[in-house]
Amino acid sequence: MPDRKTDKLLLAQVGYARVSTLDQDPALQLDALAAAGCVKVFEDRASGAKTDRAGLLAALACVREGDVLVVWKLDRLGRSLPHLIETVTALEKQGVGFRSITEAIDTTTPGGRLVFHLFGALGQFERDLIQERTRAGLVAAAARGRKGGRKAVVVGDKLQRARTMVAKGLTVREAAIRLKVGKTALYEALRNQDVKQRAKLSRFWSAPLRVDRIKLPF
Repeated sequence: MPDRKTDKLLLAQVGYARVSTLDQDPALQLDALAAAGCVKVFEDRASGAKTDRAGLLAALACVREGDVLVVWKLDRLGRSLPHLIETVTALEKQGVGFRSITEAIDTTTPGGRLVFHLFGALGQFERDLIQERTRAGLVAAAARGRKGGRKAVVVGDKLQRARTMVAKGLTVREAAIRLKVGKTALYEALRNQDVKQRAKLSRFWSAPLRVDRIKLPF
């Protein structure tokens, strides 16, 4: 509605509701959003894991600086804690607030901002823990003689056949199609084999010559 004093649109609370399946009823969310004073509500009937939710994209496009995006619960907005933090951070950069009714979080207040900053710290802490565990697992695996990463697909006879095809003039892509393997996997296998062969040659030529092992004809 227009503000008679400034002749500008008043700042608004925009609601967003989501249910996962078609047979779920969003009435509870819609009633809560209406009671919270939302002037407009966008809806989605989709899994929270989807990133291209039409209703959410429309809600994010609708809000402007000074508005507040309101949801019934945090899990209605974000598919995960990192996604939730990313979305709210993007809103904050646009000068848009965020409010969750059930969790009583409101980033337009100092307390609400503090809570969300704590969420962000917890999200970063979780990512750091995952990275630390991954590194520790790779070190432990290496100590046992195992290497991390995906198991090679192109090995043995299949790799030799691929090299023969390429030597006869086929491209790596054509060879991959004939062998029914991925082009990237074949490139990787050929490159790794070349690296190993060069390493063997390098060790051979750099090894010291053992004169005592040479049998002289006299």
